[in-house]
Amino acid sequence: MIPVHGASSNGSPERLRDGGRSFCLSHMIQDSIDITGVNSNLGQVAVGLRSDGHAKAGLSRLGAVAALLFASLLLAGPATTQVVKVATVNLRTITTVGGAHRLSSKEAARGYPVHLRAVVTYFDPNIGHPNANLFVHDATGSIYIYDAQGLIRSLPVGALIDLRGVSGPGQFAPVVEQPQIKVIGHSGLPGNPSRPSFAALMSGTTDGEWVEVEGIVHSTVEDDHHVGLQLTLSDGNITAVMVKEAGVDYSRLVDAKVRVRAHQCPLYDSVRKQMIGVRLMCPNLSAIQVLQPPPKDPFKLPMIPISRLLQWDMVPLLAHRVHVQGRVTMQWPGASVCIREAEQGICAQTDQRSHLANGELIDIVGFAKSEGSAPVLTDAIFSRADGSPAAPVTAAPVTANDAQRGGHEFQLVQIDGQLLSRDLASADTTLLLSSGKYIFKAILPRGMAGPEADAWEDGSLLRITGICSVQLNVQGNALALGTAVPSSFQVLMRSPADVVVLQRPSWWTPTHALVLLALAFCATLLVLAWVVVLRRRVERQAILLRESEQRFRHMALHDALTGLATRLLLEDRLNAALVTAKRHKAGLALLMVDLDKFKETNDTFGHQAGDEVLRVTADRLLEAVRKSDTVARMGGDEFIVLLPDLRDPQIAERIAANIVETLAAPIFFEGRVLPVSVSVGVCSAAAAELDADALLKNVDAALYHAKEHGRNRFEVFTPDLAGTQTEG
Repeated sequence: MIPVHGASSNGSPERLRDGGRSFCLSHMIQDSIDITGVNSNLGQVAVGLRSDGHAKAGLSRLGAVAALLFASLLLAGPATTQVVKVATVNLRTITTVGGAHRLSSKEAARGYPVHLRAVVTYFDPNIGHPNANLFVHDATGSIYIYDAQGLIRSLPVGALIDLRGVSGPGQFAPVVEQPQIKVIGHSGLPGNPSRPSFAALMSGTTDGEWVEVEGIVHSTVEDDHHVGLQLTLSDGNITAVMVKEAGVDYSRLVDAKVRVRAHQCPLYDSVRKQMIGVRLMCPNLSAIQVLQPPPKDPFKLPMIPISRLLQWDMVPLLAHRVHVQGRVTMQWPGASVCIREAEQGICAQTDQRSHLANGELIDIVGFAKSEGSAPVLTDAIFSRADGSPAAPVTAAPVTANDAQRGGHEFQLVQIDGQLLSRDLASADTTLLLSSGKYIFKAILPRGMAGPEADAWEDGSLLRITGICSVQLNVQGNALALGTAVPSSFQVLMRSPADVVVLQRPSWWTPTHALVLLALAFCATLLVLAWVVVLRRRVERQAILLRESEQRFRHMALHDALTGLATRLLLEDRLNAALVTAKRHKAGLALLMVDLDKFKETNDTFGHQAGDEVLRVTADRLLEAVRKSDTVARMGGDEFIVLLPDLRDPQIAERIAANIVETLAAPIFFEGRVLPVSVSVGVCSAAAAELDADALLKNVDAALYHAKEHGRNRFEVFTPDLAGTQTEG
């Protein structure tokens, strides 16, 4: 079948692309069309012409072809003209869906004639695009029908059709091309779906199959023509996409346990011709059975104390939404809201934008999961509690040591710290502060920082108010029972008012010293000469100090040979990118770049030539990536590229391909040509999967796989590479 690919990081249904062709999984159903006719006869004559080796017979058949072509143009007109794929001589006609789908890609490319009687199980007219999306099914299986000419405008789901065409290799699995379809009746959707496991769905072995899954709807996402149901199965999460029907409130399915019949459809990487994910293509609501409806009013679910959410007794309830109540401590409209109940806090991810006041009592309903050391709610909705006036929640004063120890997760806290600097690489306003022996971040979302932020000078003593978020590390090896301990914390602020300047930096600066010296010079002529000398000395020392500070800071954060970022700067930007990606439900990617056979270059041409190769490689890497990306040298001939705020994993692969191509150009040094090439490992991750150590380990495995398979290429990490051992 031809898979759809290019899904967004948040799982919403969108226009997806297959190679250069566009597929839009939506739209309305129109009248059926019969496109059988003269073209079939033309194909048969063409087969006869090619199979005969005698010139005389060929000429006679050529005349027949010309006559039929002229007749077809008169009868069919331009609306039914299509390019006929001529089948190889003496190929058998395939009469079952399973027979066509089981062909190898090489065999399918030969163009076997196909004649099927099947049921339409998915049809999307793909309004605004040249071809529709169509699946058909018979007792032997299911297959995708590729209508390259865009002649199929309307076809009812459940229709029984007579279909003629030829086999094609598709982009992932065999398809039927050049379809000629005639509706001969109505059969309804098939009732014999397979029930594969989530692992089988993700493996690709069930490509195109008519399957049935059971799960709980966590959320719905809609555009003008499609609806995506985010399903949580017993062993994984998957999206079911269907054509949108007028007048249907799909949000009423949230928290329902449903049984869905649909086609397994892979998300496809057209560059590597590999499956990168899976979606379900569901024909319409008739293929969805509600096994357990959601509560009519989710806010009437039993209220659960926040402190008990992830305890053993509550586990059976966590498959569905849970109901908590508390007073508002923070709100980022359209992103999250945090509440406090007694001494416990919790934050919820929500799309609602209704403004909430600090201390307002609200009810929140959502799906509970663990994040860090505390529970959070996802896909949540909230409602104001009736009859309870707002009681503003006061922040609890804590020290950095208190916050680092834990116990204040998602609580409103107040903490003092000295402003060290700002993270200019972060899209949000991110302050780096120190308190005692601890360094922590205070984050204000993008767009919320006003002119007040200009008054926050480096060196100022600030009082920060916000929600405390603690990050954990697991102590212990992978095979032993580990213990999670706090490793760092950060404070999420609500507005610029959450920053109070307690003390500004010292007034005594070199500039002010010069002013005082100038006044002293004017005050007395007796020390005029001394003041001039002192002034010049102070100026020189100030310049030297500034230059030394800049030089040492640059040396610490940049590689001396290439000028690229060092491991220290990369780690800081990676951690910042991880926090930003999780908060905004985005993704990111790492590329690990390694020069192929660099030791041979050093041994053959000398270390000066090797240094030149490293410098040129660094310059070319900077040209091949985006301005927002970070390129770092990890040591030797190994480089890391950080791609933050990544909405589409294919961007990482395009950048990797560009790097391989750009760095394959030879380097000229002292009249000699130095051949170079690189191997690149690629690892992309969505917000829910982000972990710095795992990303570095996985991208290293992908790089090793690229080198093992020929070098001068890139490889994208997949779960089957998780056990790959890196080179020594």
